Amino acid sequence: MQSDFCTNFARGDFSALASSFELAGFNVQQPLAGVVQICEDGETASARMRLLISVGVHGDETAPIEMMALLLEELAKTPQQLAVDLMVMVGNIDAIAQAKRFIDVDLNRLFTPQRTQFNNAQEAQRADQLMHAATQFFDGHQNKWHLDLHTAIRASFYPTFAIVPGKHNPAFVSWLGSAGIAAAVLNPQASVTFSSYTCKHLGAVSCTAELGRIGEMGKNDLSQFVATQAALAALLRSGLSATENTDTAPLVFRVAQELIKRSEAFQLTFDGNTQNFTEFAPNALIATDGELTYVVGAEPEYVLFPNPSVRVGLRAGLMVVRAVE
Repeated sequence: MQSDFCTNFARGDFSALASSFELAGFNVQQPLAGVVQICEDGETASARMRLLISVGVHGDETAPIEMMALLLEELAKTPQQLAVDLMVMVGNIDAIAQAKRFIDVDLNRLFTPQRTQFNNAQEAQRADQLMHAATQFFDGHQNKWHLDLHTAIRASFYPTFAIVPGKHNPAFVSWLGSAGIAAAVLNPQASVTFSSYTCKHLGAVSCTAELGRIGEMGKNDLSQFVATQAALAALLRSGLSATENTDTAPLVFRVAQELIKRSEAFQLTFDGNTQNFTEFAPNALIATDGELTYVVGAEPEYVLFPNPSVRVGLRAGLMVVRAVE
């Protein structure tokens, strides 16, 4: 059974949280619905780590919402322990309220300043709001992380994994391992996800972290995320010093190709319910789109997020390969 704090948190109601940190002397702002910013005032504030944590970008991915509500409810009991300047975002509030993945279109395919489609969708306005808030939060700061927390639709050979945009950052990947992330997928190519936006346009160290499977609000087994909760709690209380002395390294992959659905003729050559990180042999045909074909390269590739039902123009899957470490 979820607490009242969690219920309010999922609605983007941060009133109890704001009150606790305001009384502890923090500068607390709520620039828009579902977004709260908690920062230290004073001369040393500019040197503090800036940490953005987003949850609920997909409305049916509820475990990270519950986990962050639990962590923040606990932290609010001793608010003076907060060691970072923090922004928390609850992404698609309306979809969360309706227990739906999205209202009009997938919010996590809209984070780009040069969006050419879906501009009339409800989620487009929300993406613009979140991009603006993140920009304001990170502007002028050097030490900045963005952790976009999700859960996956389908089973996976690695139940916890992260997509890491931008340049390879071994220290960050190592921290992900300490946070219980079993596999890290490096994606140097820009995409339209939230973490890619904050990395490419705002210079943040970022990732999209997949924490197990989708579950119903209030019924998630948070014991699956003990390592993740512990790492996040340490990060909130210790800042970047929490990234040190970790012995657990995830497996590292890199994106080999994106499967873009360019027409309604798009078809996968395998079941759309195939597990994440399922292996495909070199030269195997993996998808067709009219006369266009997608084929595995010279080394084995592993599929992520296969979904032929996405709208035309969106990504219908990723193919990744093991990275040379």
